[in-house]
Amino acid sequence: MVTRGFEGRRPTPDMALRTPPGQALTTDFPVLSAGPTPTVRLEDWSFVVKIGPRPAATWSWREFQALPHSTFTRDIHCVTTWSKLDTEWEGVLIDDILAAAGLEAPPTPFVLAHGFDGYSTNVPAADLVSGRAMVATKYAGAPLTPDHGGPARLLVPHLYFWKSAKWVSGLQFTETDTAGFWELRGYHMYGDPWREQRYHDDP
Repeated sequence: MVTRGFEGRRPTPDMALRTPPGQALTTDFPVLSAGPTPTVRLEDWSFVVKIGPRPAATWSWREFQALPHSTFTRDIHCVTTWSKLDTEWEGVLIDDILAAAGLEAPPTPFVLAHGFDGYSTNVPAADLVSGRAMVATKYAGAPLTPDHGGPARLLVPHLYFWKSAKWVSGLQFTETDTAGFWELRGYHMYGDPWREQRYHDDP
């Protein structure tokens, strides 16, 4: 993983209340990836929702942009110990993606998020709904850049940021909690920053 431009700073008292243990605040946005940045052309982009191996719905970029878009401001926390407060995102809530796929609720307890680069990460389905997560296409009012996962990335801000899969290509609903890329390499299966769940043996 590669980090550029991270310099931690001492938080003010109100910021400290929003900063998980072991984290340092940054005003920059460090770049971290498991591998090289892929080139994903909008004309080639698609997003699929699967239930097990079966596709339930697929959208092209134009079709995805026609879905309801939402904005929210959230704090984000990376397992490499930086946190960034009040980040601004725009995209499609997972709730709205499920509704567009004809699903009233998550069909299984777990999800594997997949990326165009072959990356995957697991997330409990309950952590993606009720306005908690989105597929983000904009950051700070501008299209999401490739180094930050553009044209679209999963955003699950209440978990460590490796769960927010870059270059996301789909969500696969699964009956079992299946480890993804970093989870297979020793990272925690859940990844709660407030409990410092960085590695598999953290409580």
